[in-house]
Amino acid sequence: MVGFLLRAAISALGLWLASVLLSGIRFESPAKLAIAAVLLGVINAVVRPIAFILTLPLTLVTLGLFLFVLNAAMVGLVARLVPGFTISGFWTAMGAAVIVWLVSWLGSSLIGSKGRLERIGK
Repeated sequence: MVGFLLRAAISALGLWLASVLLSGIRFESPAKLAIAAVLLGVINAVVRPIAFILTLPLTLVTLGLFLFVLNAAMVGLVARLVPGFTISGFWTAMGAAVIVWLVSWLGSSLIGSKGRLERIGK
């Protein structure tokens, strides 16, 4: 549970950073940001693997580049489900997905598989 909450906080940081850097993303309140971050975690855990399997041939043909579109679709789905979280279009969702991915990658490198902060350079 702690690991999920840490990852949701990292996703919230990524979504907030995306809303600062991209003019087409807007949150009505910090509560909407938190809800969107938790829902993004749930969607990435449940819906994304199914979508990945269904689009595997297209992902292979594009040498994995279609995964960016898939990630943008997951962010767009969250925006559709959370009232008060708006994204202006596909390219904004694509940019948001890349920013959230980068922040999550950096944050996940600090969090171990057990959901705890780990020291770098033991």
